[in-house]
Amino acid sequence: MLERVLWPRGRRTVSARPVAARLETLRGKTIGQLWDDLFRGDEIFPMLESALAERFPGVRFVGYRTFGSTHGAEEQQVLRDLPARMRELGVDAVISGMAC
Repeated sequence: MLERVLWPRGRRTVSARPVAARLETLRGKTIGQLWDDLFRGDEIFPMLESALAERFPGVRFVGYRTFGSTHGAEEQQVLRDLPARMRELGVDAVISGMAC
């Protein structure tokens, strides 16, 4: 008996790209926060800010409200504007919070 087996995933349509190099330190860097407004980011981001500021003097944060929600009616525009906004605000690294 011969059975035909199908792969459960679709074909890849995008090639993997190399990731950006890690920063040696967050000391004196600017971190952008992105959130999809779905799971406790309003509670978690302040905790992260406090812990990172203690550990890395001079770290600065650009809050998620500055960029807008990465999920919802305006997400396409928010995502389209992100690279320019991050350059404009001098963002060195990003923390992206999303729902589970």
